Parts: sequence; structure tokens; C-alpha cells
Amino acid sequence: MTASAFRVLSVIPPMTQLNTPYPSTAYLTGFLRSRGIDAVQTDLALALVLRLFTPAGLDAIRERALAQPEARRSASVHAFLDNFARHRRAIGPTIAFLQGRDSTLAHRIAARELLPEGPRFAALDQYDHLNDDDSGDPLGWAFGALGTNDRARHIATLFLDDLADVIRDAVDERFAFVRYGESLASSQPSFEPLAQALAAPPTLVDDTLQALALAAVERHAPQLLLLSVPFPGAVYGALRIAQAVKARWPDMPIALGGGYVNTELRELKEARLFDLVDYVTLDAGERPLLALIEHLQGQRGPQRLVRTFRRDDAGAVKYVNLAEPDVPFEDVGTPTWDGLPLHDYLSLLDMLNPMHRLWSDGRWNKLTVAHGCYWKKCSFCDVGLDYIGRYETAEARTLVDRIERIVDETGQTGFHFVDEAAPPKALKALAEELLRRDLAISWWGNIRFEKTFTPELSQLLADSGCIAMSGGLEVASDRLLTLMKKGVTVDQVARVTKGFSDAGILVHAYLMYGFPTQTVQDTVDALEYVRQLFLNGCIQSGFFHRFSCTVHSPVGLNPGDYGIELIPLPPVSFAKNDVGFIDPTGVDHDALGIGLRKALYNYMHGTGLEEDVRAWFEHLPFLVPRTTVKKHFIDRALTRRASV
Repeated sequence: MTASAFRVLSVIPPMTQLNTPYPSTAYLTGFLRSRGIDAVQTDLALALVLRLFTPAGLDAIRERALAQPEARRSASVHAFLDNFARHRRAIGPTIAFLQGRDSTLAHRIAARELLPEGPRFAALDQYDHLNDDDSGDPLGWAFGALGTNDRARHIATLFLDDLADVIRDAVDERFAFVRYGESLASSQPSFEPLAQALAAPPTLVDDTLQALALAAVERHAPQLLLLSVPFPGAVYGALRIAQAVKARWPDMPIALGGGYVNTELRELKEARLFDLVDYVTLDAGERPLLALIEHLQGQRGPQRLVRTFRRDDAGAVKYVNLAEPDVPFEDVGTPTWDGLPLHDYLSLLDMLNPMHRLWSDGRWNKLTVAHGCYWKKCSFCDVGLDYIGRYETAEARTLVDRIERIVDETGQTGFHFVDEAAPPKALKALAEELLRRDLAISWWGNIRFEKTFTPELSQLLADSGCIAMSGGLEVASDRLLTLMKKGVTVDQVARVTKGFSDAGILVHAYLMYGFPTQTVQDTVDALEYVRQLFLNGCIQSGFFHRFSCTVHSPVGLNPGDYGIELIPLPPVSFAKNDVGFIDPTGVDHDALGIGLRKALYNYMHGTGLEEDVRAWFEHLPFLVPRTTVKKHFIDRALTRRASV
């Protein structure tokens, strides 16, 4: 069989994202086609939602909701049944509106007359305290300057969220738009929870997904099925797909790969997984796939696979890794979205955080400036794994060639560069090449807030189309930043972010709490730095997340260096990633997190910036200490920059 006669079908399983295709299948499909292999792709995450959220889909959901004893029905289910006719009438037009097919519907949705409102709409009440006009409209502060369309998309998103809750409460308790069955797979040492879920009678969601999967395989008739699993919340859906395909076509080769596999299944021993899939590949997929295709074509034996788990004839799981060089980043080809329904994705507006809106709003072409991270030192990061540790770049002209081809194919000029940390040298060259070719695009990405990003470079990036940058400030404490090996200081971050903001680039800070040895004083001081960064216009958006220790990070590998003791894991045969630890400080970080998130929510809306940061922790049963950060620390850091 020639390469061109060998067809590979790559599948995006539920759930990833609904506004734009998850890029893994686009990368693989583009690469395989560049090697002369007949490659196709499908997005079953989107297909599942579009099948469920139809009048017929709601009829089926209603049937199962009515079968529930009334005493067990949640508030979401009651609201759905009480207003079912309105839900059924509104679902088709609402989906069309979110797909950009009927913008005129925005006026009726924004007026809050068309859509029935369930429990999710209670979230609108939290906006009331930020509304300083007399209109009585809690959304006025958020959308008054942005227009009817944004208001309508937020309301339509809440409507879909209500329906998702109904599915969860009445049809399938695992269902969610992103975290679908996540607890079955995330850092799950045993396969047993997944095995039990897969052995249970299928739900309406399962039946719908399996029908879509069988139809896709029937339509494309591949010789190899690839299931790309980026997150724990996509594992259950992927394995339900595999289960259905194996039942219909037992000899169909199925391979599992993706970000989840690369981080959590590196010590895989569970043979039962191979009742569903035949191969599990690690790290960058290009070289393992080429080897696997050659194996399936009879051109190499199973002992010559690359970074691949398989089950041998004795039933044992074997890891095979013939040493072969990876495909250089320069040669991986151009991603293609051919075969994906680009006009069917839903432009949602679920969060009013400015940067999070970019994640869920609009269809972005995903592209990578470089493979891996040029810094690869941060102590909380999986720096030893391939997706971080192997750093490779491509020439700017190659990247812009790819951009031009993608724009020609998709008709979309928005790009999200999904690097772990895009290198400043490569971004500078990219910006110069975009300007040289007079190519008008909009782009955003993730960086390190390092001093190389001068105001002059920030302006150059803005001129080339950069609209937003995100980066890790993590714990805004020079002591902890040093312990993290971030390679930045707080005053340096202030100067860099101010340069971006002055160039008109939105700045989002990733923030962390609960890092080893972090004290209450550290937390209060970090929030004070964050307050001053907002006050001085350095950042416009941020998000606090709880530190999680992973087994592949420097903290997980050398806990003693960070003053903690790891909690021993149970025997692991399946997933291994997060690991608990004992921090001698004994701080209740979860309680502090409530105040941190509340403060940040207000800072993003320009409120509370003059208040003492201790006010955000009034819910705690103890007094938090006064900040030790000087009141004008950030202002003085920026003044020093201006005087240089």
C-alpha cells in the first residue's frame, strides 16, 4: 500500500472548546499531507453539542428529565421542564446567532425577552454592585460601551450553560462543555473508574457520540484512527469513541495521543486500555506516526516503533522507543483546517475577563512560533518533558509563509500563538516579516515578562498586529520568583507590562497562590503588587490559580529543595501527574484564594483599587497582616524606567 493510499482520520473528542477547533488534528493533518499521506480530520466535540442542542435533541433530553422522580429534579431541570416550549423554540435561532449566521437576533436576546432564564442567570446579579447608573440594568456597566451584540452573546451563553446543567442533572452526570468526565482520568492511578463508566449502560450523550463516531469512520474509511486527547476532560469521550469503533470494526487500528497522554500516561501499565486502542504515543506525534504507519504497511516490525506503548502477544504493556530523530520544527508543515466546519463553531462569551474572552470568543487560527520553551527553568513546570524541554525555532519567513497559507485557506486573519513562552527574538523577526510583506493580521500569545521586551519592541509587535499578551507573574514576590527560577523580578515585570500597555496591547497576568513555603504575608504582599500593577495601567486582566505539584516538575522531582514533603502516591498503573505535598507553613491557601479571586474580579473592573488589600480577606477567622510593600513601589519602578 502506498502512502497516498493509506488514509488517517484524526478526531477531536469531547470536550475541548467550541469557538474554534483544537489545533492538534490540524497540525497532524497538515504534517501527514506534507508527507504524501491521505489525512482527514473531524471534530466530534462540536458535532456532539450541535446534535444535542437542536429541537430534536431537546425533545430527547426532556424525555429523560420527565423520567426522573420529581423530588430528584434539580432547579435547572425544573426550569427547563416548566419552560420547555420556549427552550425548544429558541434553541435553533440561538445556535445560529452564536455561529454568526443571524446577527439581527442580538436585539431580542439582549432585551432578555426571547430566552427562558434558568439558574445560571443568577450570575447576572453579581454585576449589580458594579453598576453605578440608575438604569437598573446589571449588564450596563459591562456592555454599555461595547454594544448589543456582546450583551446578547453573554446572555445566549448563559442559556446554553443552563441547558448543559440540565444534561448533567437529568441525562449524564459527567457532562460539561469542558470538563467532561474529568475526574475519571485526571491523575487517576487506576483505570478502574474509567472501566466502570465505559461498562455502564450508555446515556443519551454516549449514544449520540457513538453514532457520530461511527458515521465519521464510515464516511472516511480510514486505515488508522487517531484520537487526540489534550485534557483529562476529553479522555472519557475518546474512549467511548474507541469502544464504538472497535465494536463495529474490531481490526481498525486506533492510536491515542495528545497532551494528556504526554503528561499523565508516561508510566502506563494498564493492559485493559488496549482493549479499546492499539497504540499510545508520547510527545510530539510526527515521528511516532510515521513509524506507526510504516509498521501498519508492513515496512517495519513492532520492535521498531518510536515512543509507543502497545500490548504484546502475552498481554503485557510494552513501551517501544527506537532512537530516531524528531522531525525538525522547520519541517512539520502548515496546519490545515480542511474538513472542519469552520462556520459552525460557537462564538461564546462566558466570562467577562478580557483575556478569557479571547479564548472563547471568535475563531482563532492556532499556530506555534517555536517548539518548546527557550527558558525551561521554572520550578513548577514540566521542564523535562518534550513539549517544554526540546526547544526549536523556524525562520520568520517560514512562519509567515504558513500564516499566509492559513489565511488563504480559512479566510480568517486572527492568530493565537500557543507557545509555552514565545521567544522575543523570534517574535521580533516575525513582526518585521509581517510588516515587510504588509500582511494585516491580529495575533496574541504567551510570553515571559523579561527585559528583552522593551517599549520599542512592544510597539513593533503592536504595529504588526499584536493585540494581547499573557505571561506568568505567578506569585508577585521576589523571594518566591527566585525560588521558582522565573528569571524576572516584580519591578521588571512592571516595566515590561507597562510597555505593552502603552503600545495598546492588552496584558493578562497568570497568578499563582499556594506555592511551597508561601506565607500569609507573601500572599498579602503579592496582592498589593497586583493592585499597584492594575492601578498604574500595567495589566488589565489576570487569573489566580492554585499551585499544583506535578511529578515531572523540579518541585515534584526535588521537593526537599523547596521545603516540602510529598505525600506518597498509591500504586500507579494508569495516570500519574499531580501529587499532594505537606508544606510546613500550614497556611490555608484555599481560604486565602477566595479573597484573591474577589479582589482580582474587582480590579479588572476598576473598582477597589484604592482599598487596603486586607479588606478582601475579611471573611477569614483571623487578621491578615499589613502589607510590607511600599505604597508607590510600582510607580517608582516605572519612574526609574522613564529616567533611564
